[in-house]
Amino acid sequence: MSEYIVSARKYRPLTFGSVVGQSSIATTLQNAIQSGKLAHAYLFCGPRGVGKTTCARIFAKTINCLNPQANGEACNECESCRAFNEQRSMNIHELDAASNNSVDDIRALIEQVRIPPQIGKYKVFIIDEVHMLSAAAFNAFLKTLEEPPAHAIFILATTEKHKILPTILSRCQIYDFQRMTVENIINHLAHVAEQEGYTYEPAALTVIAQKADGGMRDALSIFDQVASYSGGNITYQRVTEDLNVLDYDYYFRLVDFMLEKKISESLLLYNEILSRGFDGAPFISGLASHLRDLLVSRDPQTTQLLEVSDDIRQRYNEQAQRCKPQWLYRAIRLCTDCDSTYRASRNKRLQVELTLIECAQATDDEPGAGRRPVRQLKPIFSLLTAAARTAAPAAANASQPTSAAAPAAAQPATSVHHAPAASGAPLPKDTPESRKRRTLNLSDITSSLRIHPSASTPAAGQASQNPAAPQTQPAAPLQEEHCIIDSNELLIQWQSFINTMPRAETAIAQRMRIMQPALIDKQAGTITLTLENEEVRKMMLSVEERVTLFLRQRLHNSHLSFQFEVAQQEQTPIRVYDKREQYQHLVQLNPALAALKNTFQLEIE
Repeated sequence: MSEYIVSARKYRPLTFGSVVGQSSIATTLQNAIQSGKLAHAYLFCGPRGVGKTTCARIFAKTINCLNPQANGEACNECESCRAFNEQRSMNIHELDAASNNSVDDIRALIEQVRIPPQIGKYKVFIIDEVHMLSAAAFNAFLKTLEEPPAHAIFILATTEKHKILPTILSRCQIYDFQRMTVENIINHLAHVAEQEGYTYEPAALTVIAQKADGGMRDALSIFDQVASYSGGNITYQRVTEDLNVLDYDYYFRLVDFMLEKKISESLLLYNEILSRGFDGAPFISGLASHLRDLLVSRDPQTTQLLEVSDDIRQRYNEQAQRCKPQWLYRAIRLCTDCDSTYRASRNKRLQVELTLIECAQATDDEPGAGRRPVRQLKPIFSLLTAAARTAAPAAANASQPTSAAAPAAAQPATSVHHAPAASGAPLPKDTPESRKRRTLNLSDITSSLRIHPSASTPAAGQASQNPAAPQTQPAAPLQEEHCIIDSNELLIQWQSFINTMPRAETAIAQRMRIMQPALIDKQAGTITLTLENEEVRKMMLSVEERVTLFLRQRLHNSHLSFQFEVAQQEQTPIRVYDKREQYQHLVQLNPALAALKNTFQLEIE
């Protein structure tokens, strides 16, 4: 059985032409070699696994090649190239600064710099993770780095350029390596799969490329892992199972539920996701990314920003046509707000569920669409109460006087209940529960009655005789609502009000989050709050009017009110003892104190 070599080492590029994703840097180095304009110190910086050390080795091999090609590549046939390929070259020295970061290690390196190369023109010193060197080691390295021998070239590699001293940076040519694009990683993984004889699906390679986060070494490591799990048949299903990645299908189904206002199905789907072991933080972040992808899919010019396979791209295009931009703006904002406050939340699951409810209830024309949304939750469980509220205005509009001789004041109030049957409006089912919930508002009856001309007052009659006089309509009274308040809905709207509070009221908002409003009378809407002390009571009085108006509007109860109760703290009375009582107490604890007093004839003043 032959020795197994991981793909990251087996398929490491050996020429500038085989370097993936760093074409500009490879071209610059090739041109420098062809023109003979080589610097004495280079700094390769960038994320992990993007080719810094690989480019350094290729550069060192090429500048020592005895028969370089016209395109600036090494010949791979001379003694220097063969020694490099067989890993026995004495012209290339690699130092891991993470474990050799002391002054003594740098002094040993400086001693090696003095020795000229045996084969080739240059000795190349590659120092990896150079930012790990100590400050003393950097200072010891400064002089040699600034004025090295003619045969010495230093290549420093690091992932954290900001940790390197400015005096080091000023002595180097700096090359910034960029992250690998998903497309570049997919193409390279497809090449490796073909070389290894694996079968693969493009969607599976896309998931691996996205999981690698721009690092080719990470992508090849994940590729080896998935190939072992799937037995060489790399499918999308096997990749999601092995890497525990949330499938695209969940997000597509969730957005479909939101567009259809199916709140219960959305919550059940989120519960299914949690039961599979996924956390809420990556889920809500992935949902925001999915909504972003839907937004860019609406325009053919921005569709190229999608880093997915062709079949997934088609699904994005189909679902994006059913989503309006205003709804996407609002849903993305809600998800990003939830993501930013997720870690600080005590009840993380509830916060995600509230976000899903708000996204499902969002419309295109409501305030906040396309901008920072107005946080509000609509009733989702009190369906019977909502049906009763819908029937009441219909009854008021349908009850019109039919007799010209009957005055408005004589109109019986019970006609309001019979008017919907005459107009064809549907009535809620007549059950004891519905009769308890339905209420008859005096304002509804008043607004439904009209004053007949024959019953007008003398002043009104005189005004009607003058055709030029303007017709004035009495102002319609404000409609009162007496819906029964649900305790669960009260808690939801209480948290919704807290989310709308400005930053200047952060202190009181934090206190209100831990308060538990208790509903005393569901019909009258009396709510009691138990407060810690008088200071908290004063703070609540400052926002009482706003929260009352907010809850009256959201819970549809015009008589909602608050009662504040300050918790009584038991106080033990403090007694002040005089000096003689204190002396008697000390004598009881230590009788020798009395003997001491008598011996020295002491007195208590």
